[in-house]
Amino acid sequence: MMPAEPSESLQPSEVGIAHGDGGAAGRKLKDNPSAAILIIGNEILSGRTQDVNVQFIAQRLGELGIKLQEVRVVPDVPNRIISAVNELRASYNMLFTTGGIGPTHDDITSECVAAAFGVPWELHEDTDREMSAKMGERYNAARQRMATMPRGAIPIRNEASIAPGFTIGNVHVMAGVPRIMQAMMLALEPSLPHGERIEMRAVHGMGVMEGAIAEGLSAIQARFPALDLGSYPFRREGIWGVALVAKGTDLPAIEEATRQATDLIAAQGVEPVQGEPSVS
Repeated sequence: MMPAEPSESLQPSEVGIAHGDGGAAGRKLKDNPSAAILIIGNEILSGRTQDVNVQFIAQRLGELGIKLQEVRVVPDVPNRIISAVNELRASYNMLFTTGGIGPTHDDITSECVAAAFGVPWELHEDTDREMSAKMGERYNAARQRMATMPRGAIPIRNEASIAPGFTIGNVHVMAGVPRIMQAMMLALEPSLPHGERIEMRAVHGMGVMEGAIAEGLSAIQARFPALDLGSYPFRREGIWGVALVAKGTDLPAIEEATRQATDLIAAQGVEPVQGEPSVS
């Protein structure tokens, strides 16, 4: 039963989606590289700051054919960060972290990643020289922290400001500020492994209730086991609706599943609309 006020962004009802390498998504996209995101920062957990980085990273990974399978948020606590880094980098082909690489006392991601890899946290000489040359007298001890990395790390170029992120092993460490993170992600992309592009198609209908289409939706999923078929309720202008989304790497199958989902919505006496519902 649909709750009176579901949170459509946090509580999607999804058919055939599971997290982790053993889940349905992992089996269906088994040839695509896997990834996780680790968000680091008390400000996210306290509600002071709303994360907007996950959507950007997820969309970019989909373009590259990399399947995002887990997102985790941890506080600025060393043992929590180290534990999460080690668990996630062992579970997936790559790990992206955001947050905690600035100049202040609570920016501890870099040294925690060094501890996770068991290597020294030390000044990266080339980065130190570059930042010193660009910042001059403003380059103080606090800013020098942003040039300090785990031994063996490779800097990630940052066109948005000065201080870089870095890569060590299969872990890519980026800033939490969205504009800077995006610049780092775009600079990093050419070095990432690629898989088959992950495509998505959506159709939605106003006035459709999930309970009325659940059986038909399950039947479509059964006909297309290599796809992920999701159902997402939403509310616009006081009216409930549902969006049906097909995702996978087989575009003809996605388009046929979307056509059948369109017919499913139309069978409810509702005009199907291709694409996602408008935000407002």
